[in-house]
Amino acid sequence: MASGDSAENYAVFRECISSIIVARSSQHKPNKAPKRRSYKAKSARRKDNAESRDVSSDSISSAAEEENPEELADFIDFIASEIFSTLPDPLQTLSYSAIQHSPALAETYSLPLTPSHLESLSNPLPTSIADTLTTYTPALEAPDLLARALTEYIPGVTRPPPVWANTRKSACEICERDWIPLSYHHLIPRGVHEKVIKKGWHDEWMLNSVAWLCRACHSFVHRMASNEELAREWHTVGRILEREDVRDWARWVGRVRWKAR
Repeated sequence: MASGDSAENYAVFRECISSIIVARSSQHKPNKAPKRRSYKAKSARRKDNAESRDVSSDSISSAAEEENPEELADFIDFIASEIFSTLPDPLQTLSYSAIQHSPALAETYSLPLTPSHLESLSNPLPTSIADTLTTYTPALEAPDLLARALTEYIPGVTRPPPVWANTRKSACEICERDWIPLSYHHLIPRGVHEKVIKKGWHDEWMLNSVAWLCRACHSFVHRMASNEELAREWHTVGRILEREDVRDWARWVGRVRWKAR
Protein backbone atom coordinates (compact mmCIF):
# COMPACT_ATOMS: atom_id res chain seq x y z
CA MET A 1 0.00 0.00 0.00
CA ALA A 2 2.62 2.47 -1.09
CA SER A 3 0.52 4.92 -3.09
CA GLY A 4 -1.50 7.67 -1.46
CA ASP A 5 -4.77 6.52 -3.03
CA SER A 6 -4.19 2.97 -1.83
CA ALA A 7 -3.38 4.06 1.72
CA GLU A 8 -6.46 6.28 1.88
CA ASN A 9 -8.62 3.54 0.43
CA TYR A 10 -7.28 1.02 2.92
CA ALA A 11 -8.47 3.26 5.75
CA VAL A 12 -11.96 3.27 4.20
CA PHE A 13 -11.87 -0.51 3.64
CA ARG A 14 -10.80 -1.11 7.22
CA GLU A 15 -13.74 0.94 8.45
CA CYS A 16 -16.08 -1.16 6.29
CA ILE A 17 -14.66 -4.33 7.83
CA SER A 18 -14.85 -2.75 11.28
CA SER A 19 -18.52 -1.79 10.97
CA ILE A 20 -19.45 -5.36 10.00
CA ILE A 21 -17.47 -7.03 12.76
CA VAL A 22 -18.45 -4.53 15.46
CA ALA A 23 -22.12 -4.93 14.49
CA ARG A 24 -21.73 -8.69 15.00
CA SER A 25 -20.21 -8.12 18.43
CA SER A 26 -22.30 -9.26 21.37
CA GLN A 27 -21.46 -6.03 23.16
CA HIS A 28 -23.06 -2.58 22.87
CA LYS A 29 -26.11 -3.16 20.70
CA PRO A 30 -28.73 -0.36 20.59
CA ASN A 31 -31.26 -0.55 23.41
CA LYS A 32 -34.56 -2.10 22.35
CA ALA A 33 -35.89 -2.70 25.86
CA PRO A 34 -35.60 -1.21 29.35
CA LYS A 35 -32.42 -1.85 31.29
CA ARG A 36 -32.09 -5.11 33.11
CA ARG A 37 -33.03 -4.93 36.75
CA SER A 38 -30.85 -6.29 39.51
CA TYR A 39 -32.11 -9.40 41.19
CA LYS A 40 -31.34 -11.39 44.30
CA ALA A 41 -29.42 -14.64 43.97
CA LYS A 42 -29.42 -16.79 47.04
CA SER A 43 -26.24 -18.73 47.68
CA ALA A 44 -26.51 -22.42 48.37
CA ARG A 45 -26.56 -23.33 52.00
CA ARG A 46 -23.19 -24.58 53.08
CA LYS A 47 -21.91 -25.88 56.33
CA ASP A 48 -21.11 -22.36 57.48
CA ASN A 49 -24.72 -21.22 56.73
CA ALA A 50 -23.55 -18.35 54.50
CA GLU A 51 -26.08 -15.54 54.23
CA SER A 52 -27.95 -14.74 51.03
CA ARG A 53 -26.46 -11.87 49.08
CA ASP A 54 -27.62 -9.47 46.35
CA VAL A 55 -26.04 -9.94 42.97
CA SER A 56 -26.73 -7.54 40.11
CA SER A 57 -27.16 -8.82 36.59
CA ASP A 58 -24.36 -6.46 35.55
CA SER A 59 -21.87 -8.14 37.86
CA ILE A 60 -22.85 -11.55 36.55
CA SER A 61 -22.54 -10.52 32.93
CA SER A 62 -19.11 -9.08 33.66
CA ALA A 63 -17.96 -12.56 34.59
CA ALA A 64 -17.93 -13.22 30.87
CA GLU A 65 -15.22 -10.73 30.03
CA GLU A 66 -16.25 -7.88 27.77
CA GLU A 67 -14.48 -7.79 24.46
CA ASN A 68 -11.26 -5.83 24.78
CA PRO A 69 -11.38 -2.86 22.36
CA GLU A 70 -7.60 -2.90 21.85
CA GLU A 71 -7.59 -6.58 20.94
CA LEU A 72 -10.63 -6.08 18.71
CA ALA A 73 -8.83 -3.25 16.88
CA ASP A 74 -5.79 -5.48 16.28
CA PHE A 75 -8.07 -8.24 15.02
CA ILE A 76 -9.92 -5.91 12.63
CA ASP A 77 -6.68 -4.39 11.36
CA PHE A 78 -5.24 -7.84 10.66
CA ILE A 79 -8.33 -9.07 8.81
CA ALA A 80 -8.65 -5.86 6.77
CA SER A 81 -4.95 -5.82 5.85
CA GLU A 82 -4.93 -9.48 4.81
CA ILE A 83 -8.01 -9.07 2.61
CA PHE A 84 -7.08 -5.69 1.11
CA SER A 85 -3.63 -6.94 0.04
CA THR A 86 -5.27 -9.61 -2.14
CA LEU A 87 -7.48 -7.15 -4.04
CA PRO A 88 -6.49 -6.13 -7.60
CA ASP A 89 -4.56 -2.85 -7.80
CA PRO A 90 -7.38 -1.04 -9.67
CA LEU A 91 -9.75 -1.93 -6.83
CA GLN A 92 -7.24 -0.84 -4.18
CA THR A 93 -6.88 2.58 -5.84
CA LEU A 94 -10.49 3.00 -7.00
CA SER A 95 -11.76 6.58 -6.88
CA TYR A 96 -14.38 8.93 -8.30
CA SER A 97 -11.76 10.40 -10.63
CA ALA A 98 -10.68 6.95 -11.82
CA ILE A 99 -14.16 5.84 -12.86
CA GLN A 100 -14.81 9.18 -14.57
CA HIS A 101 -11.77 8.61 -16.79
CA SER A 102 -12.41 4.90 -17.40
CA PRO A 103 -15.92 3.72 -18.27
CA ALA A 104 -14.57 0.16 -18.37
CA LEU A 105 -13.38 0.45 -14.77
CA ALA A 106 -16.74 1.89 -13.73
CA GLU A 107 -18.48 -1.05 -15.39
CA THR A 108 -16.14 -3.60 -13.83
CA TYR A 109 -16.89 -2.42 -10.31
CA SER A 110 -20.52 -1.41 -10.69
CA LEU A 111 -22.76 -2.85 -8.00
CA PRO A 112 -24.01 -5.41 -7.44
CA LEU A 113 -20.92 -7.42 -8.33
CA THR A 114 -21.73 -10.65 -10.14
CA PRO A 115 -21.29 -13.97 -8.29
CA SER A 116 -18.46 -14.93 -10.65
CA HIS A 117 -16.70 -11.61 -10.01
CA LEU A 118 -17.05 -12.02 -6.25
CA GLU A 119 -15.71 -15.56 -6.52
CA SER A 120 -12.66 -14.36 -8.45
CA LEU A 121 -11.99 -11.78 -5.73
CA SER A 122 -12.50 -14.33 -2.95
CA ASN A 123 -10.30 -17.07 -4.39
CA PRO A 124 -6.96 -15.42 -3.43
CA LEU A 125 -7.99 -15.01 0.22
CA PRO A 126 -5.61 -16.97 2.48
CA THR A 127 -7.10 -19.72 4.64
CA SER A 128 -5.73 -17.95 7.72
CA ILE A 129 -8.52 -15.37 7.39
CA ALA A 130 -11.26 -17.98 7.73
CA ASP A 131 -9.50 -19.50 10.74
CA THR A 132 -9.04 -16.12 12.42
CA LEU A 133 -12.62 -14.97 11.84
CA THR A 134 -13.90 -17.61 14.26
CA THR A 135 -12.48 -15.50 17.10
CA TYR A 136 -15.12 -12.77 16.92
CA THR A 137 -17.49 -13.72 14.11
CA PRO A 138 -17.81 -17.53 13.97
CA ALA A 139 -20.93 -17.31 11.80
CA LEU A 140 -19.33 -15.00 9.21
CA GLU A 141 -17.36 -16.58 6.37
CA ALA A 142 -14.56 -14.75 4.57
CA PRO A 143 -16.29 -14.54 1.13
CA ASP A 144 -19.44 -13.13 2.75
CA LEU A 145 -17.38 -10.61 4.72
CA LEU A 146 -15.61 -9.51 1.54
CA ALA A 147 -18.88 -9.18 -0.39
CA ARG A 148 -20.48 -7.07 2.32
CA ALA A 149 -17.38 -4.92 2.77
CA LEU A 150 -17.12 -4.22 -0.96
CA THR A 151 -20.78 -3.21 -1.04
CA GLU A 152 -19.84 -0.36 1.32
CA TYR A 153 -16.28 0.23 0.14
CA ILE A 154 -16.93 0.79 -3.59
CA PRO A 155 -19.56 3.54 -3.10
CA GLY A 156 -17.42 4.97 -0.30
CA VAL A 157 -14.37 5.59 -2.49
CA THR A 158 -16.20 6.51 -5.72
CA ARG A 159 -18.78 8.91 -4.29
CA PRO A 160 -18.48 12.44 -5.74
CA PRO A 161 -17.54 15.21 -3.34
CA PRO A 162 -20.71 16.16 -1.42
CA VAL A 163 -22.19 19.62 -1.57
CA TRP A 164 -21.96 19.61 2.21
CA ALA A 165 -18.14 19.43 2.14
CA ASN A 166 -17.88 22.82 3.83
CA THR A 167 -19.67 21.36 6.88
CA ARG A 168 -17.07 18.63 7.31
CA LYS A 169 -15.83 18.07 10.85
CA SER A 170 -12.35 17.02 11.92
CA ALA A 171 -13.65 14.21 14.13
CA CYS A 172 -16.65 11.90 14.33
CA GLU A 173 -19.49 13.80 15.96
CA ILE A 174 -20.42 10.82 18.14
CA CYS A 175 -17.23 9.01 19.23
CA GLU A 176 -14.91 11.99 18.56
CA ARG A 177 -12.22 9.84 16.90
CA ASP A 178 -10.26 12.11 14.56
CA TRP A 179 -7.89 9.64 12.90
CA ILE A 180 -10.36 7.65 10.80
CA PRO A 181 -12.35 8.42 7.62
CA LEU A 182 -15.68 10.18 8.04
CA SER A 183 -18.81 10.02 5.92
CA TYR A 184 -21.90 12.19 6.02
CA HIS A 185 -25.09 10.90 7.62
CA HIS A 186 -28.37 12.47 6.54
CA LEU A 187 -29.97 13.38 9.85
CA ILE A 188 -33.31 13.23 8.03
CA PRO A 189 -32.88 10.14 5.81
CA ARG A 190 -33.46 10.83 2.13
CA GLY A 191 -35.83 7.90 1.80
CA VAL A 192 -38.43 9.67 3.93
CA HIS A 193 -37.99 13.27 2.67
CA GLU A 194 -41.30 13.24 0.82
CA LYS A 195 -43.15 11.90 3.85
CA VAL A 196 -41.44 14.44 6.13
CA ILE A 197 -42.76 17.33 4.02
CA LYS A 198 -46.20 15.78 3.59
CA LYS A 199 -46.58 15.20 7.33
CA GLY A 200 -45.09 18.58 8.20
CA TRP A 201 -42.46 17.10 10.50
CA HIS A 202 -39.79 19.59 9.39
CA ASP A 203 -39.31 22.55 7.08
CA GLU A 204 -37.84 21.82 3.67
CA TRP A 205 -34.64 23.70 4.44
CA MET A 206 -33.79 21.13 7.12
CA LEU A 207 -33.87 18.14 4.78
CA ASN A 208 -30.19 18.22 3.84
CA SER A 209 -28.86 18.49 7.38
CA VAL A 210 -25.94 16.12 7.85
CA ALA A 211 -23.67 14.82 10.59
CA TRP A 212 -20.11 13.68 9.98
CA LEU A 213 -19.64 10.22 11.44
CA CYS A 214 -17.19 7.35 11.27
CA ARG A 215 -18.57 4.26 9.58
CA ALA A 216 -19.03 2.36 12.84
CA CYS A 217 -21.08 5.16 14.43
CA HIS A 218 -22.97 5.69 11.16
CA SER A 219 -24.00 2.02 11.18
CA PHE A 220 -24.91 2.19 14.88
CA VAL A 221 -27.28 5.12 14.30
CA HIS A 222 -29.10 3.24 11.54
CA ARG A 223 -29.39 0.17 13.77
CA MET A 224 -30.84 2.12 16.68
CA ALA A 225 -33.94 3.43 14.87
CA SER A 226 -35.90 3.23 11.64
CA ASN A 227 -35.63 5.99 9.03
CA GLU A 228 -38.95 7.46 10.15
CA GLU A 229 -37.89 7.43 13.80
CA LEU A 230 -34.60 9.09 12.88
CA ALA A 231 -36.47 11.79 10.97
CA ARG A 232 -39.02 12.45 13.73
CA GLU A 233 -37.03 11.98 16.92
CA TRP A 234 -33.30 11.85 16.23
CA HIS A 235 -32.77 14.55 13.60
CA THR A 236 -29.92 16.39 15.34
CA VAL A 237 -26.62 15.20 16.78
CA GLY A 238 -27.62 16.71 20.11
CA ARG A 239 -30.76 14.59 20.29
CA ILE A 240 -28.86 11.45 19.30
CA LEU A 241 -26.32 12.06 22.07
CA GLU A 242 -29.14 12.33 24.62
CA ARG A 243 -29.55 8.56 24.37
CA GLU A 244 -27.70 6.64 27.06
CA ASP A 245 -26.98 3.72 24.74
CA VAL A 246 -25.34 6.10 22.25
CA ARG A 247 -23.15 7.61 24.95
CA ASP A 248 -22.16 4.13 26.18
CA TRP A 249 -21.36 3.12 22.60
CA ALA A 250 -19.30 6.27 22.00
CA ARG A 251 -17.18 5.64 25.09
CA TRP A 252 -16.56 2.04 24.05
CA VAL A 253 -15.90 2.44 20.33
CA GLY A 254 -13.72 5.48 21.03
CA ARG A 255 -11.21 3.06 22.53
CA VAL A 256 -10.92 1.05 19.30
CA ARG A 257 -7.71 2.51 17.94
CA TRP A 258 -5.47 1.52 15.05
CA LYS A 259 -1.77 1.09 15.62
CA ALA A 260 0.66 3.06 13.45
CA ARG A 261 1.56 1.18 10.29
